[in-house]
Amino acid sequence: MAESDRKRRSTRNSKMVSSPVVTKMQAIMQKEMVREFLAEFVSTYVMMVFGLGSVAHMVLGEKFGSYLSVNLGFGFGVTMGVHMAGNISGAHMNAALTFTNCALGRMSWKKFPVYILAAIIQFSGGHLTVTGPTATAGIFATYLPEHMTLWRGFLDEVIVTGILQLCLFAITDKENNPALQGTQALVIGILIVVIGLSLGMNTGYAMNPSRDLPPRFFTFIAGWGIQVFRARDWWWVPVVAPLLGAYLGAIVYLVFIGSSIPRRPQILENSMKYEDRRIPVLPKTMSNPPTTLTPVSVSPANRPSVRTVPPLSDSIHLEHF
Repeated sequence: MAESDRKRRSTRNSKMVSSPVVTKMQAIMQKEMVREFLAEFVSTYVMMVFGLGSVAHMVLGEKFGSYLSVNLGFGFGVTMGVHMAGNISGAHMNAALTFTNCALGRMSWKKFPVYILAAIIQFSGGHLTVTGPTATAGIFATYLPEHMTLWRGFLDEVIVTGILQLCLFAITDKENNPALQGTQALVIGILIVVIGLSLGMNTGYAMNPSRDLPPRFFTFIAGWGIQVFRARDWWWVPVVAPLLGAYLGAIVYLVFIGSSIPRRPQILENSMKYEDRRIPVLPKTMSNPPTTLTPVSVSPANRPSVRTVPPLSDSIHLEHF
């Protein structure tokens, strides 16, 4: 009997101790920055599982993979990632896109390291070779092929990432002709597939520091060695070129497309209602109000009060893209 009482007290005490801890953890998990970090972490992980898994099939399985399957793996991996985190963090899954949104003022710079860290953490985790006919390091990161030079590869990554950002702005711009509500993830996945099929041969279309650098660190730790950073001095290109390309792609869209689209005022409807309440309306019987008025002597006591109407432009704030 005494033993059962002790067990009850122990259970009660453990509940009393754990309850505040659980409540505190729940409060932390509900913070916006934490939710966005975890969303980017999971969405990037999902994309990489599908994308790198398809590359492994092509490299290791002679009959199980192809160049087409790699593009489909990454494309629809992105689709699943967008479904995971689209309404929480925007599902960037790409440091270049995060950098561009911060540079254009669409996102706070304080979130930049959080999004990048989420992409890196999930990868920190035979004869392993980086080059040659039996090389397997290319399963995880991109490497420059023999037919490309370093600077041609750099330019290729800039252009490809620029096209990615250009099309993403078009897909999500509500003032233009965006993808239908609920189809954005699928359309973005198709965009990745199309880019891979048409422009992916030269450099492997990294387009994403988060897609290339963390797996490269993983292979360095896992046994491929320092050669993953030395092979043709390529490692820095998928980090730098996508940042430049995404920014240039955004500028091209804003200048050539965004600047020519009339932007709807943010509070036009509310301001019009405000003006309607303050401007007197003439009776319907006065269809042709007189253009001139005969001066009438009015004493100060009987003088009607006059309210000034603020200019309409003062209460309209145009949306800046």
